[in-house]
This record gives sequence, structure tokens and C-alpha cells, in this order.
Amino acid sequence: MQKQYKDYQDGDLTCEAYVAFQDGAKVRPAVLVSHAWGGQSDFERNKAEKLAEMGYVGIAIDMYGKGRRGTTMEENSKLMTPFMDDRSMLRKRILAALSFAQGLDMVDGSKIGAIGFCFGGLCVLDLARSAAPGVKGVVSFHGLFHAPKLGEQKPITSKVLVLHGYDDPMAKPDQMVELASELTSAGADWQIHAYGKTVHAFSNPEANMPEMGILYNESADKRSYQAMQNFLAEALA
Repeated sequence: MQKQYKDYQDGDLTCEAYVAFQDGAKVRPAVLVSHAWGGQSDFERNKAEKLAEMGYVGIAIDMYGKGRRGTTMEENSKLMTPFMDDRSMLRKRILAALSFAQGLDMVDGSKIGAIGFCFGGLCVLDLARSAAPGVKGVVSFHGLFHAPKLGEQKPITSKVLVLHGYDDPMAKPDQMVELASELTSAGADWQIHAYGKTVHAFSNPEANMPEMGILYNESADKRSYQAMQNFLAEALA
């Protein structure tokens, strides 16, 4: 397996992707991995490697810029908040990652998937909302749902899979229903899998703040990972 750090640009900002793929000259689909609020970490890089083992080009993207990472909740919030306040900036940043991926020699630019965790789940939903060509399927793991409100929503051509803890305090059931209505209105092919007795960050084994509704759940982790594999196999066929 090849594992490479590669720089790419969003305007004047340099971002750093982690790219993993199996040896061989064959062009193949790529799957972007969008990070949680702390920035790109070993968690996302490991997911990129797992995707490479499945036969994709796994690309852990960088929403904050090269070297910009958070180590505390306060730092993480300071990094994420500008993107929550300016969704046009968020869209521009993830479209820069998409353009980078589509320009790689080993990538079939017409078959791009994306998965994201927490803040990254919102990012990949916004990628689907952008209706960018080549994006075939996005998967949100315990993501945030708020619509970007960037004017009239174009038809969403990407398939959408939302993997959600029903008791997640950061995305409550009414927000889940609002998202379903939004996706339906946009004509999307969507699925929402809601896991009972499951809160935020259920796929991260290091999540252990139950008092804040943040806790790993092994069964939801396994179920959601299998659902992701099945979804990507269909969307990127």
C-alpha cells in the first residue's frame, strides 16, 4: 500500500491530505474522509487506509489548513466555529479537496465518495448539497445536520447515507426529521440509520464523556461500518 502526504490549495491556503491506495496502475474510485472538529488525525488517516484496503483511493482531507489542529475542546471549537458561521467557506474548502482528489492520476474523477465524522459529517452533507459533478455518495457518521441556507438548493444527485445515534444531543430527533425533509425536497436518494441507546461520537473508541452525550458504542460502530461498506459498493460501482 502507498501512503503519501500531499499538499493542495484552497486559494492562498495550503491544506495537507493523507492519501492511501494499493499498488497498481488501475484507476479507481476515491473516498474522501472528512475529519471531526479537532482536525485531521490518526483516526481519519486510519479510515483512509481501510478504504484503500477495500480497493478505493482513501483520502483524509484537511478542512483547517496544513498544521492547524486542536488539542482541547476550546481549541477545537475555535477551529470549527468559523465554518459553522460561514457555510460558503465550508463549501469552498471541501470543493477544493474534491478538486484535488479528482486531479490525482490514480483516481476516477467521475466516481467520488465521501465519509465524515461529527463536524466532518456536516462537511460531506454540504458536499452533497453542492451538487458537484462526480460525487456519487456521501456518508455522515454522527454528523451535524443544519442546512447551509445558501440560497435555493439544487437537486442533490449524490446518494446520501446518514448514520446517527438517536440520543445524540448535538442532533436531536427533530433535526433528523428536518434533514429527511430537506433531502426529500432536493430529490436525493437518501437513507438514515438511527441507532437506539446511542449518543454522539459512537464510532470513536476514544470517546468517553457520557455526561456530555459523547460515548463509543461498539455495536453501533460495527453496524455503521458495515452499512458504509455496502453503501459505497453500490454508490461507486
